[in-house]
Amino acid sequence: MANKQILLIRHGKSSWDTLGTSDHDRPLNKKGEKDAPRMAAALKQRGVQPDLIVSSTALRATTTAQLVSEGLDFSPEDILYSDALYLASPQSILQVVQELDEGLDTVLFFGHNPGMHELANHMASSDFIESFPTLAVARLELVGEFWAEADARSAKLIEVITPRVIKQG
Repeated sequence: MANKQILLIRHGKSSWDTLGTSDHDRPLNKKGEKDAPRMAAALKQRGVQPDLIVSSTALRATTTAQLVSEGLDFSPEDILYSDALYLASPQSILQVVQELDEGLDTVLFFGHNPGMHELANHMASSDFIESFPTLAVARLELVGEFWAEADARSAKLIEVITPRVIKQG
């Protein structure tokens, strides 16, 4: 049986250019649009094949999820959009994780800080992630066999990937 993997991904860099745009409707900026396909390529190179992608409904998160999904040969039409992930607390995100179908092995979550960063640190059994910039990915492997067991210190941090890391790599 394959170990369950969760990838917590912060949305790409967003634009603050348009006055009057609600936070929920802020788009990615050019850097965010450029970094997302590069992150997808880095994940693909590491053998990441999502069974499911779940994204916040915010425009900057949905766009990031769509760009990354295309690079991982995952159909953007199959992305699950969840209001529960919009500016969610770590506990809210964790609840979505715990309710995942047990038939899924690798799930990517696209959301926002501080929730994504705090959840990664909450779940990681030993490592502490100092910073979680835009488009950071925390790749975690559950210690238990079931999504329902996801909780504090329930996963091993495989790696943290950031746009800066893949630029250097």
